[in-house]
Amino acid sequence: MFEELRFPVFVAPMAGGPTTPELVAAVAEAGGSGFLAAGYLDAAALAERIARTRELTAKPFGVNLFVPGERSTTDLAGYVRRVEAEAQRYGTEPGEPHWDDDRYPEKLDLVVAQRIPLVSFTFGLPSAEDVRRLHRAGSTVIATVTGPEEAVRAAEAGADALCVQGFEAGGHRGLFADDPALPAGGETYGLLAALRLIGRRVDLPLIAAGGLTHGADIAAVLTAGAVAAQLGTAFLRADEAGTQQPQRRALTESARGTAFTRAFSGRPARGLVNRFLTENSAAPAAYPQVHHLTRPVRAAAGRAGDPEAMSLWAGQTYELSTEGPAARIFARLLTEAEAAIEKVHIGR
Repeated sequence: MFEELRFPVFVAPMAGGPTTPELVAAVAEAGGSGFLAAGYLDAAALAERIARTRELTAKPFGVNLFVPGERSTTDLAGYVRRVEAEAQRYGTEPGEPHWDDDRYPEKLDLVVAQRIPLVSFTFGLPSAEDVRRLHRAGSTVIATVTGPEEAVRAAEAGADALCVQGFEAGGHRGLFADDPALPAGGETYGLLAALRLIGRRVDLPLIAAGGLTHGADIAAVLTAGAVAAQLGTAFLRADEAGTQQPQRRALTESARGTAFTRAFSGRPARGLVNRFLTENSAAPAAYPQVHHLTRPVRAAAGRAGDPEAMSLWAGQTYELSTEGPAARIFARLLTEAEAAIEKVHIGR
């Protein structure tokens, strides 16, 4: 699959709206590929997005699934009161902080039935039986990992490839387990360090993810041992992306940088620094309960055009993202990567 791409670049599965069938199809037609985000969708909605993508392109693409974690027993009463005050600010009510499995079984059945070429997993590993089912359907199984120990576990579970996520990446960290005592939920590795350390421990194809917004970044990870690069932030401002307008503006106007936070979902995620993130630095480690709790507030802030209470997921290099058609962004990345490789001269 990776060798068949004109340029080994994948659109990241940005759940919640940014990654659309139109975006994935545009990059696939340009010579790359992408992953539809199944997170937060039911099986029917995911089926519609798969069908729409296949209407737009005959090229192969992938789907990303969230692996359900254990039910948290953290007391949320104090945080519920904080979110109630935020909800009043936007004329809405907080959501019910409940645990669920993100409809994982139904969506796994769907990708097996649909024979999706690439199926990736975030927040953990599929069971051995799930891996066997996907292999029988002809799917390549990809596990998202953030460090060497997770990579070894993924290899032992039967993964065919790994998506290596550096701490520079926007959105949720793909940690198998979230340690409440650590702001980032676990040990943090820069992308290049993670590629080198993981490549020494496992013999699997590696897809690099985290802070890649320029073609030279892609050239760097390919020469560091990756077979492909996965980009999210670089495509947030693409015409085909489902990124909300307040976030599009913030990507060009915000000078406060990014930070890890549990404030919006209860899991460590990197986003643009805003008021809600800053005021709720001690949010509890309880996913997806906090996600459901804050969802109405985030939605109301988006409708009001106020980015200060939205989860503005973005990587550290968000300032380098560009707008325009996805095919043009893809072409820019390719040209930059080729130029970067040609520019390197090592004395002999």
